[in-house]
Amino acid sequence: MIRPDEEHEVVSIERALEVAASYDLDLVEVAPNAKPPVCKVIDFGKFMYEKKKKEKEAKKKQHTIQVKELRFRPNTDDHDLEFKTRHAREFLEGGDKVKATVQFRGRDMLYTEQGEELLNNLAEELDDVGKIESKPTMEGRRMIMIIAPDKS
Repeated sequence: MIRPDEEHEVVSIERALEVAASYDLDLVEVAPNAKPPVCKVIDFGKFMYEKKKKEKEAKKKQHTIQVKELRFRPNTDDHDLEFKTRHAREFLEGGDKVKATVQFRGRDMLYTEQGEELLNNLAEELDDVGKIESKPTMEGRRMIMIIAPDKS
């Protein structure tokens, strides 16, 4: 008599169904792409319960990285810059990315180099906790730079 907890050779589907029925268990296909397909004689409810439990455990261990945005203007004051730099440091230490944006309005478009300098100063200040993922680039009336947390 074939036992469901042992390894076996290739058998027909009818024979496998008979064995599953004799043990009051289910025939579950575990590797459909294999040649021939691999099936197990197990309790399907228990199988699904354990599968969901493993998926839930794997999801619990995942850490999703969020992107936190800081907005500046080209003539942002030093105190405001220091304040926002502290927040950016906290975000990076927490494992999140920081998207620093300099918004240009009206005549501010004449001072794009000030905005780039501001972003470069921010990156220098945060050099010990993060690295530049994308350098300052203009997108319409905004200059954007992304800083990712340092792995170490």
